[in-house]
Amino acid sequence: MAILGSREQMCIHDEVSKLRGRQQNNACHYLCKKRWCRHHNSVTEFIRNNSELGSEAFDIEDLVNIGRTKGPCPYYISRELSKSVDILFAPYNYLIDPGNRRSLNGIPWDNAVLIFDEAHNLESICADAASFDLLPNNLASCIVEAQECIQLCSAKRSIENSADKQFDPENYAILKALLMALEKKISELVIDSKELGYTKPGNYIYEFLSELNITSETSKKLIDTIDSASLLLEEGNSAETGPGMKAKTTVCRLETIRDMLDIIFRGGGQSHAKYYRFHVNDCQQTSGDALKVLGKVSRTLSWWCFNPGLAMEEFLKLGVRSIILTSGTLSPLDSLAMELNLEFPVRLENPHVIASDQIWVGVVPVGPSGHPLNSSYRTRETLKYKQELGIAIVNFARIVPDGLLVFFPSYSMMDKCINCWKDSNHENSTDEHTIWQRICKHKQPVIEPRQSSNFPNAIEDYAAKLRDSSTTGAIFFAVCRGKVSEGLDFADRAGRAVIVTGMPFATPTDPKVRLKRDYLDKQGKPSNKNSKTLTGEEWYVQQAARAVNQAIGRVIRHRHDYGAIIYCDERFVWQNYQSQMSYWLRPYIKCYKKYGEVVQGLTKFFRDKVSIDSSKPKVTDFNDSIVRLTDKHTHQDIISAPASTTANENKGTALPVNTTAIRSNYIKFAQITPANRSTLSMKHGYSSTSQLLSSGDQLSTDAQIVDLTADTATRGHLPGHTFKSLGLKKAKVMVGSKDAVCFDYRSPKLQHNVESRALAGCLGERSTASSKKSNIAQAPENSGAIREKSEGQESNAGPAFLKLAREKLSTAEYRDFVEYMKALKLRTMHIKDSLDAIAKLFSSPERLPLLEGFRVFVPKNHLPLYEQLVQCYTMPNT
Repeated sequence: MAILGSREQMCIHDEVSKLRGRQQNNACHYLCKKRWCRHHNSVTEFIRNNSELGSEAFDIEDLVNIGRTKGPCPYYISRELSKSVDILFAPYNYLIDPGNRRSLNGIPWDNAVLIFDEAHNLESICADAASFDLLPNNLASCIVEAQECIQLCSAKRSIENSADKQFDPENYAILKALLMALEKKISELVIDSKELGYTKPGNYIYEFLSELNITSETSKKLIDTIDSASLLLEEGNSAETGPGMKAKTTVCRLETIRDMLDIIFRGGGQSHAKYYRFHVNDCQQTSGDALKVLGKVSRTLSWWCFNPGLAMEEFLKLGVRSIILTSGTLSPLDSLAMELNLEFPVRLENPHVIASDQIWVGVVPVGPSGHPLNSSYRTRETLKYKQELGIAIVNFARIVPDGLLVFFPSYSMMDKCINCWKDSNHENSTDEHTIWQRICKHKQPVIEPRQSSNFPNAIEDYAAKLRDSSTTGAIFFAVCRGKVSEGLDFADRAGRAVIVTGMPFATPTDPKVRLKRDYLDKQGKPSNKNSKTLTGEEWYVQQAARAVNQAIGRVIRHRHDYGAIIYCDERFVWQNYQSQMSYWLRPYIKCYKKYGEVVQGLTKFFRDKVSIDSSKPKVTDFNDSIVRLTDKHTHQDIISAPASTTANENKGTALPVNTTAIRSNYIKFAQITPANRSTLSMKHGYSSTSQLLSSGDQLSTDAQIVDLTADTATRGHLPGHTFKSLGLKKAKVMVGSKDAVCFDYRSPKLQHNVESRALAGCLGERSTASSKKSNIAQAPENSGAIREKSEGQESNAGPAFLKLAREKLSTAEYRDFVEYMKALKLRTMHIKDSLDAIAKLFSSPERLPLLEGFRVFVPKNHLPLYEQLVQCYTMPNT
C-alpha cells in the first residue's frame, strides 16, 4: 500500500517546509530541478534498497519519520510507491482534479477500483472543483504581481546581461494589460438587479474572453507566462537563488488565473460549457478589502458548474473497473445517481446494527402549550415560536441525561432564539426565571462559534462541562452544516440525544442556489418523456435533508450505544420529508400529536435504558466519549469522563477531581461502552459496580489489560480469553489508551500498581512477538491475573525490565518513564520525541543495561530510529 499527501504534510526541507500552497510546490520544483534538495536526491537509492516498504500498513507520520531519520523525501517516496502498489490512499482531489490525476501516471485505470468514503460530500466537491469565483481582491493582487514580475525581470536581465525569453519583461507587461482589461470589462457590465446579478449561459464566457483576445490557443501562452511568473516571484522573494534560500510565506495570486483558464479551456473544447452558468455580481466590501477605493466597482466573476457528474464521466473515459461510494447519509440513492450521471447497478442500504430498544425517534409538531413548532420563514421570527421552542428544550434538557445536542438551520436563527430566551420566559409561565436560566439549571450550555479558530475552545468547554459532576450534563447549541454536525463522534454520554429545530434550507435568493434549481428544472424537460430526472425542488429539499441526516448521525456511534432523535418541527410529519431521512432511521420514526405524549415516551425510554444498564456492570475507558474524525492532528480533542486526574491534553495540565465525585460518577457511568467498541464480559466475581469499587486494593490484582483491536472486539465476547500477542504499536494495552479497558484510580498506590501491570503487559508483548505460540492466558476467575506464555514458560521480560528500571531510576525519573510510555502508546507525543526521551533517560553509564534492554520492546518499524538514538547517546560513554 501507499498513501498520498501534500508537500505541506510531508516536506522535511528546512526552508521549503515553511511555505504553503502553490509557492511551496514551486520552490520544491525549483530545488529538485537544480538538484539542490538532498532529500529528493536520495529517494531513488532508498526505494531500491527498501523494496519491502509498503508491504505493511503505514501512515503519513511513519513516512515523515523515515525521512527525518534516514534522509529521503517522504513526498517523493509516496509518489514512487504509488506507481506499483495494490492499494493507494489519497484525498478526493487527487482523483477529481484533472491535473492531480494526470500526475498519477503509474495507475492502470482499466483495472482500478475507486472507493470514495464519506461520499455524501462527493457531489459538492465535484461541482466546486470544476467551478471558480474570481474575487476582486484576487484580481487586484494578480495585477500587482504582474507589475512586480516586470520589475524583477528587468532587474534580472540587467544584472545577468541575458536575453532569456523566459524572463522577457514584455510577456509580463502583456499579462498585466490583459488583467487590467479583464477588471475593466467586468466593472462595465450592466447589472439591472443586485438580487439576480448579471447571468448568462455557460458558453458566454468564451465570447466574453475572446474580446480580450483570450482563446483556447492564446490561453496556453498565458498559462506558460504565469508558470514562469510564479518561478520568478519565488526567486524574487528569496534572499538568494540557491540551496540556502530563505522562505517567505507569500501566496502567488496569479495561480488563480491559471486555474481559471484550466477550467474554462479544459480539453481544448467548449462542450462542457452547457453545464455552466456565467454570473457577475457586486460583492460586499469588508473592512479588510484591498479594493476599498473611492469610486471603484467591486465585483466577482463566477463560472459555476451544475453537473457534478462531469468529473465522474472522466473515470468512465478512463475505463475504471468499479466505482464504490460509501456513507451513512447517501439517501435517496436515485437522486444521487442522477446527479453523478452514473447508473450504480449495485446498491445497498443497510439497517443499523443497533436493536429497536436502543433508539427513540419522535416528531414533535407542537410545543408544551400546543402552539405549532415550525421554523419556516413565515413563522420563525415570531416571539411565540421562539418561546415555545425554548420551553420544549427546557423539558428535554430535564429528561435527557448527560450530553444533549441542539441543531438550528442557521447561525442567525440560533442567535435570535438564544437572545430571545435570555430576555424572557414563556408568556404563560409563572416561573420568574428566563428560558435561558431554566435551560442552564439542567445543563451547562456551549454555543458553536462562527469562527473556526474558536472551535477547539468550544469543544474543550463542552468536555469540561460534561465532566462536571455538579450538574446533570451539558448542552451544545450548534448549526446544521457547521463543524459540530460533521466529523465529530459524540458517543455514549457525550451525546444521548439530538434535537433538530428545523430544515436547513439554503437561502432561496442566493444566486448559486437559484441558478442550480433553474438548471435542474430545464434539464427536467427531456425529449424522452420516460427518462427520470431530478427537479430543482427535489434537489433543494434533498440538500437540506442530507444536512439533517449528518447532524443526527452524531449520536448512536456503535452497537452498544443508545440515544434519542427529536424533530421539533411539524413539517417532519410530512411523508416527502420523512422519505429523505436515512434508510436505517425510517422504521423508528413516530409522530406525536400531543407534547405530553413526547415527554412520557422520552422519559420512559431513558428510564428503561438506565435501569437496564445499571444491572450490567461494565468497565470502560471514557476517552472515547467524543472524538474528532476528520482531523488526524487534533485526535486528542477527546471528552473524557471523570478520573482521579483528568488530563487537559491540549494545554498539558491536570484538572483535579473530587474523590467523592469520582466514585459517584464512576458508579453512574461505569456501564458506558467506548465508541466503536463492543461490550466485554468482565469476570471479576463481582455482582455490581459498587461491589467492585468497594473491594479496595484488591482491584490491583484483578485488573485486566486486554486488547480491543483483536477480532473479539466485533463480537462482544472473549472466546477462551485468549488474545494474540501484537507489537507495541498495535497492542492496545496501555492504561489511558482509547482502546484499553481501564479502571478508576483512587489512590497513588493503586495507580502505580495498575500502571506497572500495564507497562509489564505492554513490554512483554514485544519481547515474545517472535514466538508464534505466544499468547495471553487469563488465570482463573478468583485471581483475574494475566500471564503471558511462550512455549509453555512464563515470560518475565516485561516485569524484569521494570524491576531493573525501578532500581536504576529515581522515583521522579521512573514516573517520567511511565509518562513517556503512555505518550508512546497514545501518540500524544511524536514517536521520535518519546523514544528520544526514553533513550536520554537511560543514557548515563550505570543505566546502559536499560538502554540496551529496552531495544527488544521497540516496534520493529521504529528500530532504526531507536538504534540511531542509542548510538547518539552511547558515543560519549565509549
